[in-house]
Amino acid sequence: MDSITDDEVLKIEGVANLLRQEVIHMLVEAGSGHVGGPLGMADIMATLYFKTLRHDPKNPKWHDRDRFVLSNGHTCPILYASLAHAGYFPVEELKTLRKLGSRLQGHPHRGALPGVETTSGPLGSGLAQAVGMALAARMDGAKWRTYCMTSDGEHQEGNHWEAVLVAGKNRLSNLVQIVDRNVIQIDGFTEDVMPLEPLADKYRSFNWNVLEVNGHDVRALVAAFTEAKATWEKPTVIIAHTTPGRGVDFMENRFEWHSKVMKPDQVRLALHELRTLRDSIRSEHQ
Repeated sequence: MDSITDDEVLKIEGVANLLRQEVIHMLVEAGSGHVGGPLGMADIMATLYFKTLRHDPKNPKWHDRDRFVLSNGHTCPILYASLAHAGYFPVEELKTLRKLGSRLQGHPHRGALPGVETTSGPLGSGLAQAVGMALAARMDGAKWRTYCMTSDGEHQEGNHWEAVLVAGKNRLSNLVQIVDRNVIQIDGFTEDVMPLEPLADKYRSFNWNVLEVNGHDVRALVAAFTEAKATWEKPTVIIAHTTPGRGVDFMENRFEWHSKVMKPDQVRLALHELRTLRDSIRSEHQ
């Protein structure tokens, strides 16, 4: 089973910090886009693409690859940054985010970029796509697994819970859902807009294996993904508690930064704080 060394933890934490800086640069260049969620998801995405997923950037259509579905498609800057740094396409192309004719649009589009498995759009639809993939793999007797990232806000969509029902009924043990539980959405806090708790209990009642972790703890994330692989009787949901805007003090836990354009002085401050966080990570492991 999967395990992780101190050096690997240091590497993944460093990658996550780099991805956060890339997100800032991308959004500044684009002049629009979502920042809070992508910064909060960086540790999860780094753990997935640099430790967990079975994938081959040199052969994106490898039949036995694991599939990753980004349901909360508006957070795509962190997906694009992860794919680029994993080797799917040139890092320089990240500067074209949301530009006319770019392959990197405001939501991922299947077929536009290597490594993008599905087209994201309406919130709440990604898990249904992932369930279909997991069912297909089972029918084919395939060993690959499907991972689906969802937001907590999209749990307010009815079709999401239809997919939860189908996955539980069919005991799709080859399906792992990661919930970015950052407690914010575009116009407020989830528990004010439409309360979700007790979220874990809801999933248990739908026949899911439920794990709750600190979404910024690489070791905890690896342990959760390892347990999910070892769970054979039901699908697994990993409720990852994250801080929106992670690493940038004036953004953290502020729903206003779900989608907001940064001013030049805010850009400089954000990048400074992320570089300081990078240096802190390095010193902790020395």
